[in-house]
Amino acid sequence: MLAFVAAALFVIAFIIRVTETSTEMIFSPTSLMLAGLAFLALHSAGVGSGWSARRSSTRRSGSRR
Repeated sequence: MLAFVAAALFVIAFIIRVTETSTEMIFSPTSLMLAGLAFLALHSAGVGSGWSARRSSTRRSGSRR
């Protein structure tokens, strides 16, 4: 999910850059790119991946030692 947010920020930054749109300082292409990189780093770190810390501890009958 965070990768999709990062991709959307990269697209918005690219469109602003290509069209040379004058925007406020907080929405500059560089700041959007840095925000996208932050979301991509969070995605790579596993934040928001949807996995659960709780797992059932059932064992298969054939894997007992």
